[in-house]
Amino acid sequence: MILHVDMDAFYASVEERDRPELVGSPVVVGGTPEGRGVVAAANYVAREFGVHSAMPAAQAKRLCPHAVFLRPRMEHYAEVAAQIRSVFERYTPLVEPLSLDEAFLDVTGSESLHGPALSIARDIKREVRDGLSLVASVGVAPNQFLAKIASDLEKPDGLVVVDPTQIQEFLDPLPVRTLWGVGRVTGEKFDDLGVRTIGQLRQLPVKTLQHHLGNNGTHLWELAHGIDDRVVTPEQEAKSISHEKTFTDDIKDVAVLRAWLLELSEQVACRMRRQSINAKTVHLKVRFDDFQTITRAHTLSEPTDVTQEVWQAVVRMLTQKMPSRTLCVRLLGVGVSNLHHGTKTQMDLFEDESHDRNSRLDEIADNIKDKFGSSSLQRGLGMLHNIEPKSGTDGPNRDQYGE
Repeated sequence: MILHVDMDAFYASVEERDRPELVGSPVVVGGTPEGRGVVAAANYVAREFGVHSAMPAAQAKRLCPHAVFLRPRMEHYAEVAAQIRSVFERYTPLVEPLSLDEAFLDVTGSESLHGPALSIARDIKREVRDGLSLVASVGVAPNQFLAKIASDLEKPDGLVVVDPTQIQEFLDPLPVRTLWGVGRVTGEKFDDLGVRTIGQLRQLPVKTLQHHLGNNGTHLWELAHGIDDRVVTPEQEAKSISHEKTFTDDIKDVAVLRAWLLELSEQVACRMRRQSINAKTVHLKVRFDDFQTITRAHTLSEPTDVTQEVWQAVVRMLTQKMPSRTLCVRLLGVGVSNLHHGTKTQMDLFEDESHDRNSRLDEIADNIKDKFGSSSLQRGLGMLHNIEPKSGTDGPNRDQYGE
């Protein structure tokens, strides 16, 4: 059995935990409303006013004028995520992080030691709540797709189990837009076909779906039947590290996309630094509103774990390597591969002065945080401070860190 554990409003919940006076107030983590920042996370109080992630911070301010806006503390969230992962690993070594706040766990081989999957899910929720003062929602199911669907159904603090003998009974009543890959354009095609639920989709012949949706039709037909053959891949065995973000509303603003690429780059870089990994190849994934998915890759001259260098590479691919078409983005992903374990490669200062400077800044910042705490120093990059790259550059070089 597979668990999908998803931390509820993770960034905002960590801030509420660390600052109890915020409990009960609408909390928004992300850019400031005065600039071009976006919402990275909103607690459930703020969501009642219509605030959601990927929304411009200025719009969030209009919807909820009394909200508390906080800058993200990515390094701190990464530390908390590592603590959460240590809870997971007490129950199974098969843990595949999807981002800082969610992961798949394969507990099939752990049930003889820790009890049924449902009991493991309850124990994990309890340990996260009692030990870290955070709340997780968990889906329990025979595969990853079903587990992720289940974890979303009863948020916050949800626990939903999909019985392997009742998969269709679970899926059929759900809206067809619940399926991975059904965005606005695909949803409109289903509207034209009179398909509103997964059960109605399941009744269509696969050839009909292929005719209307191409290869994606086959994929959606399989999901509607509960078919998902992927296996949980532990992070230490992975050949790549990546993070993706699916947006509630499609994004057309390049500045907003750059801001989200920054957060995704930061999450990837945090994981690399935590594991003493450097990567030589950077990947960008863009899914448009019609579900066309484009991937691009760029191989660096030397391996890196520097956030800015990962970000610069994906921004360059976004602005220079995408097809000529309307930019209306449903999903963004940032990844790295060609991984190198161990000590960083020291580059010649005269060959790449900025790499050496930024690498040393990372090291200094890590040392300061180890000594004085994670909140003693914060990264001063685009979405956090609404910094726009200066003309002729791909991102900020100076003032990468700010108090």
